[in-house]
Amino acid sequence: MARIFAGLLGVILAAGVVLEAAAAPPLKITVYGGTGNIGQRIVHEALQRGAIVTIIVRDPSVATEHDARLTVRQGDVLDSMQVAQAAAGQDVIVCAVSFRKPPDPGAYVRAAKSLVGALRSLGPKAPRLIVVGGAGSLTDASGKLVAERIPVAFRGEVLGQKDALDYYRTVTDVSWTYFSPAFTISPGTRTGKFRLGRDELISDAHGDSRISMEDYAVAVIDEAEKAAHVHRRFTIGY
Repeated sequence: MARIFAGLLGVILAAGVVLEAAAAPPLKITVYGGTGNIGQRIVHEALQRGAIVTIIVRDPSVATEHDARLTVRQGDVLDSMQVAQAAAGQDVIVCAVSFRKPPDPGAYVRAAKSLVGALRSLGPKAPRLIVVGGAGSLTDASGKLVAERIPVAFRGEVLGQKDALDYYRTVTDVSWTYFSPAFTISPGTRTGKFRLGRDELISDAHGDSRISMEDYAVAVIDEAEKAAHVHRRFTIGY
């Protein structure tokens, strides 16, 4: 009889754990730049996993994703007060904004300061921040900056992104994560199979460093769910 009771109790407790897990609320994620090449894939991945997603862009009319759990709003990541209002009540903020049209390398640091200032204003209830970063601040196997591989004409953006990372590394009172892609990131296939690293470029056996935008998005939402790289940068590659 004792064994039967213990068995029933175990089943009840196990069922309770399952029910509790099932009752966990979906993540609330706001994506700045959620209509860009990488941003839209992050949004799609988040929606596929059941998150409630808000896209904030300068021009909401360019949004193509449609879902009952998706909201599209107009906004500017450089407006810290506006960012604070958008971030209130969210679990994660993803910044996938680029400043290429027109080119404005200094905007990466301004965006970083705007985001950090906004999150600081929210105190302990502030969401975590995940930044879609650049590969130029990674080092290769010889210890050289990847930025040195990039033509001088395009190095401004790369160095602007590095300046932003340098700024984030001074921040200890806001939960941030900076995510650098492989050297080549392009549209492709969602495989869910990749490698993660810290500050060194990940390359395959042939010396190629690459990742699909789809798999990069998988890793972004993994980080949103698990918070495995808070207050540091990490990278990805095949």
